[in-house]
Amino acid sequence: MIEREEMEIPERVVAAHAPSEEREFEVGLRPQTLADFVGQEDIKENLSIFIEAAKKRGEPIEHVMLYGNPGLGKTTLANIIANEMGSQLRVTSGPALERVGDLAAILSNMGRGDVLFIDEIHRMNKTIEEVLYPAMEDYALDIIVGKGPTARTLRLNLERFTIIGATTRLSLLSSPLRDRFGVTHHLNFYEQADIEKIISRSAKLLNVDVDEPAIQLLASRSRRTPRIANRLLRRVRDFADVRAQGKISLQICKDAMCLLNVDHLGLDQTDRRILQTIIEKFGGGPVGLSTIAAATQEEVETIEDVHEPFLIQVGFLTRTPRGRMVTEHAYKHLNLDVPKQTLGL
Repeated sequence: MIEREEMEIPERVVAAHAPSEEREFEVGLRPQTLADFVGQEDIKENLSIFIEAAKKRGEPIEHVMLYGNPGLGKTTLANIIANEMGSQLRVTSGPALERVGDLAAILSNMGRGDVLFIDEIHRMNKTIEEVLYPAMEDYALDIIVGKGPTARTLRLNLERFTIIGATTRLSLLSSPLRDRFGVTHHLNFYEQADIEKIISRSAKLLNVDVDEPAIQLLASRSRRTPRIANRLLRRVRDFADVRAQGKISLQICKDAMCLLNVDHLGLDQTDRRILQTIIEKFGGGPVGLSTIAAATQEEVETIEDVHEPFLIQVGFLTRTPRGRMVTEHAYKHLNLDVPKQTLGL
């Protein structure tokens, strides 16, 4: 039996994070132009104007910051920007930049107009962040050579390039770093109709026969997130290949969702356990995040970054100064009686 850690399989089918092999699979489904990108209409319109203006001036596009929940398309937009600009894209991540030399090696090899995409930029080392400031503003790299009294600063001029940063935690970025990005966009959860278009497009690329009602059901359970929509499509495709000669009908889709324990709003067992724990053990709240984590045996970061955003988005959980509280809608979703003190939340 292959261990979960070895395969890097996400623990939850509705998890927005993706292991490395799933990211490789996603590459084949990613749109290459803004015209093919579904959803985020305001961002697309703004980016198209910035890109067109930069092309007319013959300049690289300004540094771009993309932030939002995992799986909403930050990496895809970075690829699209590079493609639309006709630029070479280089990819790294905040945790991967451990030493100043790592950053210097990347930047010194950047050509004019090249794009450097830094994923999880909020996890970048502060020392490297300070070296990045002059690189972003003055297109120069200040390197200290030697130690002690003989140390001197060497300035290396760089080609004009663009940095695209992506983060799920914009608040963790320092103000000096945030201020150096000329364009900042927040990616929101997608609308049902947009998720349906994404699933239809992915099904065609995967050569999967899917009925329209099945597409609508998949979209309703995708937590308004394209990555989850594509993952559910893959899992249901496997189910259909084994039990329905590869055709995804509405009934096959329902059977697969039941097997995967994903309900009609996209909540899985862990989501429901968090809500039930707050209700059964803490009277619906308010209760602190660390207490919820201890009671459910989940990590605080996992609840805060993975579960909580969607539960708040669908109106099942609310934050108060005293802690988290379950709402009236969550009680009804779990078929539980709503306490009088919860009414009106």
